[in-house]
Amino acid sequence: MQSDFFCFSLHQVKIGTQNRVGMYGLFVIFLFYFIGNLISSLTGGIIPGSVIGMVLLFLSLFSGLVKPDKVRPVAKTITKHMAIYFVPVGVGIMVSIHYIDELWPVIVLATVASTVLVLVCTGWTFQIMERWKR
Repeated sequence: MQSDFFCFSLHQVKIGTQNRVGMYGLFVIFLFYFIGNLISSLTGGIIPGSVIGMVLLFLSLFSGLVKPDKVRPVAKTITKHMAIYFVPVGVGIMVSIHYIDELWPVIVLATVASTVLVLVCTGWTFQIMERWKR
């Protein structure tokens, strides 16, 4: 019995008998990932390429350049298996525990400050949007 947790196969993203939808969606996602990484490397890598690619994919979906129905099956499969993508991060944290041990006050301070900043910005945004509704 094969566990489908660790495998990603195109039969999971097929719609009816059309495997082309899964291949096209996979191609589009990897294309935007590649373009994002290319832009990131050309601009000095300030913003990660995966983030740039995700923003470009969002804009393409929003503008209608890419049809959501063509990407949705692959995106659902990737999202379904998202937990596996956190394993390398966990291993990296365990390997780098000596850095965390030295810098924990800075990490805690940055976490608390960014959380407070997000809460304040979210509250202000909500208040502004509530005023617009009236």
